[in-house]
This record gives sequence, C-alpha cells and structure tokens, in this order.
Amino acid sequence: MTPRRIVIVSRIFAPEPAAASFRLRALARGLTEAGAQVTVLTTRPPAGAVIEPEPYPVRRWPVLRDRYDYVRGLVQYLSFDVPVLFRLLATRADLVVCEPPPTTGMAVLVSSLLRGRPYVWYAPDIWTTAAEKMDVTAPVKRAMRLMETLAARRAAGVLTVSEAMGRELQAVTGVEWEKVLVAENGIDTDVFRPDGPVAQPGDPYFVYAGSMSEWQGADVFVRAMPRVLEAHPDARLRFFGRGSDIDRVQEIAERLAPGRVHFEGLRPAAETAEWTRGAVAALGAVLPGIGYDFTKPTKIYAAAACGTPVVYAGTGVAAQLVEDNGLGSVVDHDAGAVAEAMIAALDRRLDPARAEENDRERRRRAAWAAENASLAASGRIAAEWLLQGFPD
Repeated sequence: MTPRRIVIVSRIFAPEPAAASFRLRALARGLTEAGAQVTVLTTRPPAGAVIEPEPYPVRRWPVLRDRYDYVRGLVQYLSFDVPVLFRLLATRADLVVCEPPPTTGMAVLVSSLLRGRPYVWYAPDIWTTAAEKMDVTAPVKRAMRLMETLAARRAAGVLTVSEAMGRELQAVTGVEWEKVLVAENGIDTDVFRPDGPVAQPGDPYFVYAGSMSEWQGADVFVRAMPRVLEAHPDARLRFFGRGSDIDRVQEIAERLAPGRVHFEGLRPAAETAEWTRGAVAALGAVLPGIGYDFTKPTKIYAAAACGTPVVYAGTGVAAQLVEDNGLGSVVDHDAGAVAEAMIAALDRRLDPARAEENDRERRRRAAWAAENASLAASGRIAAEWLLQGFPD
C-alpha cells in the first residue's frame, strides 16, 4: 500500500533558520506535490519569527527553549517529545518521518508500535558521535547511543544526507544499508542565489553563517583575525547563527579582535543570503580527527549558490567537495593557515584587475549549485522514495 497520510515530526521547522528547517520543508513540499497528505508536528518558533503559509497543516506546540531561544538540552527536548508522543497517538497516519534528537526518535518509536504503523528515521548527522565531544556524562552518552541505535534499527527506512553520513550511521548503529536512502543535502536556491540584494556595510567582511558547536571549531577564524588585520585593517568577520560554542567564540573575539568580529544572531534566510552575496568569502570548519569528517556543512552550499567563495578549514568529504568543484580554498584547521587563506581572498576581491575573473567565477559557482545543490530536488527524491517504498 502506498502511504498517503504522512506525518513529519521535528522540534525545528521553518521559519527557524536552520538546515533541518529547510530540508524538512523541502521534503514536505515534495510529498505534497506528489499528492500525499502531509502534516507537520513541530514547535512554536521563537518570538518575532514570521510564519509563511504552507500548502499543508503545520501544528505547532509550545516548548521550553534555552537562553539562545533554541530547543537544545534534555529538558527542552522532553518538553517537545512527551507531548508529541500523545499527539502522535491521536493522529492518523500511514507513515511517520522523524527528525533527531534520539529522544524524539523514542517518542515516535513507541507511538508507532502502539499504532501499528511504520516510521522513517531522517538522520542528517550522528548524535552519538557528536555527544563524544560534548561535556556530558558517560551515562548520558550511553543512553544517547542506545536511543539512536534503536531509532535507526527499528525504522522501516532511513534517510540521510550523504553516503559518508549513511556509512557512519551504519557503523555506529548497525542499521542495514539496504533500507538507507541518500538524499544529498542542499540549499534553497530560490533564496540563496547570485542575484538579489547585497549587504554593503562599507568594510570588506567574511561571513560564518550557521551553527557554532564544539565539533566545528569556529574560533579558528577569530584566532586568524589578528594576522588578517595586519594585512587588511578594515576587514571584519560576521557570525550569523548560534550554538553551544558561541560563548567561548565571543570571549576569544573580545580578547583577540575587539570591535572587528560581529555576532549578528539568527537572521531570516533572505537576510543571511544578502550578507553572503556581499562577503569576501564564506567560512566553514569541522575539527579534523574527531569522527565528524563525513559531514558536508550546509553553509558550503549556501555560499556556492550565492556565488561566494568558501574558505574551509578541515578535512574529509566537505574539503573534497570544495576542492573538487572549485568552490574556494581548503586549509588545515589552523589559525595561521586560515589567516593566509583569508588574506588571499581579500587580495583577490580587492584587486581591480581581477574583477572580471571574480565575476566569472561567481557565476560558475552559482551555476554549479543550481545544478547540484537544489534542496527542492533533494526533497522530491526523498518524497518519491517514501511514496514508493513504504510500507513494505
């Protein structure tokens, strides 16, 4: 039987500016376009967020948020997971699609067992791997691993955003590869595109747009700034987003480059795109050797879609993505190497003799993103798989 009533469960959804929000909205739209009846069970967004109408019902629930207005932490998770268990029990569906954290996976697993229906685990990252680098107790890490393993292995199918991510999930949880679909990550190319408004603050600047977590090491760009400022005193670094590591990054910025590093907080996607278009380069990083070299940060796709070059600090599949497609430069996760790459990007951008070359490269990067990084296309691929493959 082809499922027609599909429920998507996630603690985060549009309009919250996050990769999960965009990816799940693309899936919901892809399912709706294919004729499915989609319902989204999610949370009320932070105050001030503008909710755009969608062609399917989005049922929002009030939750606890941390001081950054984010649903992060065990108490915050449970403020969504416990009510959503009962919401699911009262909701008719042929199939449920579940986004992490693993605690939400447990709520979906229990409700699916009680209602006798399948669910799909949508795994954009591996929480067990991330927990190993976080300041949490050993029992919490073990519980996280158990819940993630159960959520993946008991699922009728698993969606993930890259083959490397899927293979890591297989290694961590033992999930069968035969029930995994890779729907590559991407970006909304209607919002992140080379044309459109451009932020013009007056000084040349770099953009870091996205999460600042312990495993990314975004502070490497701040540590590079003193050397960058020696060569280009008017350069600025602008962070858009939030994350568990933001306090530490801010402290380093105040100490090493006061007044030169700006933390803009969360902004709507369209506004982030304006700043990305005007940036000398977009910045991305993942700490190497901690088990996260399989990730492809969405900020790489967003920059490419705007035509903006990337300075990527790290190794793994994201570094290969940048190098293989000429999306920018890849360097070691080292402040000295990062500084040289940032200075080189400034030199290229500010050289009038390279204006034509820069414009040509901008168009090429944007064309690559339009062809290879469309989130809408990825959502349609995932939707087709769900509608054709479940339930067994």
